[in-house]
Amino acid sequence: MNTTAQPLRRHLLALSVAVIAGTGFATSAWAGEVEVLHWWTSGGEAKAASALKATLQAKGHTWKDFAVAGGGGDSAMTVLKSRVVSGNAPAAAQIKGPSLQEWAREGVLANMDDVAKAEKWDELLPKVVSDGMKYQGHYIAAPVNVHRVNWLWANPEAFKKAGAKVPTNWDEFFVAAEALKKAGIIPVAHGGQNWQDFTTFESVALGVGGVDFYKKALVQLDPATLKSDTMVKVLTTFKRVKGYTDKNAPGRDWNLATAMVIKGEAGMQLMGDWAKGEFIAAGKVPGKDFVCAAAPGTAKAFTFNVDSFALFKLKNDANVKAQKDLASAILSPAFQELFNLNKGSIPVRLGMDMGKFDDCAKLSSTDFVATAKSGGLVPSIAHGMAVPSAAEGAIKDAISAFWNSDKMTVPDAVAKLVAAARTK
Repeated sequence: MNTTAQPLRRHLLALSVAVIAGTGFATSAWAGEVEVLHWWTSGGEAKAASALKATLQAKGHTWKDFAVAGGGGDSAMTVLKSRVVSGNAPAAAQIKGPSLQEWAREGVLANMDDVAKAEKWDELLPKVVSDGMKYQGHYIAAPVNVHRVNWLWANPEAFKKAGAKVPTNWDEFFVAAEALKKAGIIPVAHGGQNWQDFTTFESVALGVGGVDFYKKALVQLDPATLKSDTMVKVLTTFKRVKGYTDKNAPGRDWNLATAMVIKGEAGMQLMGDWAKGEFIAAGKVPGKDFVCAAAPGTAKAFTFNVDSFALFKLKNDANVKAQKDLASAILSPAFQELFNLNKGSIPVRLGMDMGKFDDCAKLSSTDFVATAKSGGLVPSIAHGMAVPSAAEGAIKDAISAFWNSDKMTVPDAVAKLVAAARTK
């Protein structure tokens, strides 16, 4: 959802008039039905959705899929808004980050405190995650998984050929990139889309500036930090990375960039852990055929992207019970394990047995737990977790403009960034 609270409120009011005038009042749903808006349609995700469906059916409920194709989710959000204002909301919808708060401000989300208290969600979730699932101190959503964004993926054969080592900081990154280039290998696989540019940028910001800088600059959008000497260093380092990408990068999808690393055409890629699914699908083994390491300088930090379900207010008592059983099932150990084994992400629930997970997931889980305690667990701005959608879009555009321009100076980029952060 790409709207801030005020436009959403106006849109809901306008839609309420149109829906009531055009379609009449909604009919009541079947008893014990849980209707879920989700995007779990790929192979592994579809298996996970089926498991959740089976769990609900075992409790006697009916599962109903609600998905609207097209528009990158925009069409689904439009239909969701019309359903909500007509008094016919689904039980749950896949919504994440600050957008959860936008919906909660409309007064349309259900209070899940009784489930959360019974299941001890406050103890099972890191505070930075549980805070995002709450509005005014009350749970209004259930988190499903955690994707780590600040990963570096590398092809060990390419590094061996270049006589280079996988970098742990940005100085080492450029040494490795230069060695790969001399060996005739594209150093950095990249796709030219603004979210990919920003995924790289936030890893540079975290690795160069550290956790406190990242929080002030990219979560709090503090003007002084955005104008700081550290930001100048971050932007300079970020632009330097561009020189090690290939001329065909613009417009390339992220998975095609991952394929370049898999084939050894490129040495490394900065991308979230969904990239791991591409390596696994290609029959590659972590630690042998590919390396997963924290992005340079970020080993003690973790930028997270958490998928979650907003839970809407329902009127039918049986459906409310089904909805609460859904919320409970989402955070159950069995579902957390099955879903995340299929998705390539890790459980959001702390204290999970990671025995069935691969080495990359085990490293991710270890770092997730450690950073939850140390304060190094931070939301990814590139993936909709940190700031309202309008500001996020403007900041992404500013960073991509700098990445793609041969003429824009670092001071110009700073000015654009500061202006973008003020977008409401």
